[in-house]
Amino acid sequence: MSDRKIDEHTGVETTGHEWDGIRELDNPLPRWWLWVMWASVAFCVVYWILMPAWPGINGYTKGLLGKSDRAEVAQDLTEFKQIRGKEAAKLTNASLEQIEADPQLQAYALALGASVFGDNCATCHGTGGAGSKGYPNLRDDVWLWGGSLEDIHHTIEVGVRSGEDGARLSQMPAFGRDQMLQPAQIDDLTEYVVHLSRRKADAAAVARASTLYQEQCAACHAPDGTGAQAMGAPNLTDAEWLYGSDREDIKAQIWNGRGGVMPTWGKRLDPETIKALTVYVHANAGGQ
Repeated sequence: MSDRKIDEHTGVETTGHEWDGIRELDNPLPRWWLWVMWASVAFCVVYWILMPAWPGINGYTKGLLGKSDRAEVAQDLTEFKQIRGKEAAKLTNASLEQIEADPQLQAYALALGASVFGDNCATCHGTGGAGSKGYPNLRDDVWLWGGSLEDIHHTIEVGVRSGEDGARLSQMPAFGRDQMLQPAQIDDLTEYVVHLSRRKADAAAVARASTLYQEQCAACHAPDGTGAQAMGAPNLTDAEWLYGSDREDIKAQIWNGRGGVMPTWGKRLDPETIKALTVYVHANAGGQ
């Protein structure tokens, strides 16, 4: 049986609960709080009646108003496609060069491309296209597969190492992981790559790796290290590094042969959208 007493200081009855000599007062809730609570309950009841609310085995209650967010979104998308279709039709019949030369078409393509880039590309390349470690920077003038309109369009359409027919494909050997070279040889190659980028390197290691580089790396990266866009082989003489420029990063790349994958957007986006995205990247990201 609870021990409900009157608190001598406040005159309020206690709940009978006591902890460490402290008794809990049985104060009533404020009237305004009770009114808000009952108003919320009434609102919920009305909402349950008017709006979709309760799930069932084979569906859900539709509500007297018959409101459907799914239907409204579908209607909005239909209206948007009708509006967009008129402008998109112009993109269909125009070449990439014509789109860039026509101020009206270019403005539409840039607006559409910015939206599509934010929804599909920014996750990897960043909101502004600056990329991050392992994801190419689209704001500079360095292009692994070429930065012309046609090159960008093709890369977006088929992807990189995506498994799609015609996809951009290059393969950096994992010289260390697959035991193609000894650790000491990889250390020397690391110094040689640092040397190619016009930074101070161990002269003895560079001399030892000179022949090794020509035998193992020059076929893709060129004898002078300037790379080859046709093969997606990076230029090793500039200051742009996809996986990092310090010695540990360079060594890790030689050892593991990392290579990212870019999706095939040709099967996800319509041709007009890919054109708009191409123009957007070319115009805003240092296209050649």
